[in-house]
Amino acid sequence: MARRPVGKRIGRREDFPDGTSRKFTLRCRGESLEGFVLGFEGELFAYVNRCRHVPLPLDWVDNQFFTEDERYLLCANHGALYEPTTGECLWGPCFGAWLQKVPLKMDGGTVRAFCPEHD
Repeated sequence: MARRPVGKRIGRREDFPDGTSRKFTLRCRGESLEGFVLGFEGELFAYVNRCRHVPLPLDWVDNQFFTEDERYLLCANHGALYEPTTGECLWGPCFGAWLQKVPLKMDGGTVRAFCPEHD
């Protein structure tokens, strides 16, 4: 019988109110992958912490991914703006590209992250 993947526990649902974000690491295909989870409009979203213009982390200051008005995700390196609900780059050098989603699942009140299917 195959074991069901359990994912990595990254917190409880209440740990991520709107406008907050937190980084985490996953072990995927033998390598470490940094992601971040964010609360936005009552939902949770997670992405790989890698700008689509140049593969650098989006945050200069740990866990600060939102613009000042908490409406968009900001790449601190290039100024690119991403839509929090989809990961689409709306402005900047990566216009039209998408952040790579990290699948999330709720297990009771626990939030678990799983490796993305592809890079």
